[in-house]
Amino acid sequence: MAKKRPLRVKLFSKIQLVEDPLSGLLSEQRHIQPFAATKTYICPGCNQEIWPRTGHLVIVPLADTNNRRHWHTSCWERKNRLPKN
Repeated sequence: MAKKRPLRVKLFSKIQLVEDPLSGLLSEQRHIQPFAATKTYICPGCNQEIWPRTGHLVIVPLADTNNRRHWHTSCWERKNRLPKN
């Protein structure tokens, strides 16, 4: 009898390179699946909470991986409307 393969759970969909609108740094954009979201975060686009079990995006600057930001997907789509500093 053939061995069964272990179930692989995909935590992130494909990763894209984007510019972080807050820092201007080249960053990875990752889609977080709802089952993988276990903490509460503050979205920099709206300053509201992203609750656990909510699918969202995380933006990870390549030059500063400790400065990642979690965004609501809809806020990320509206990011060009943020006021410029």
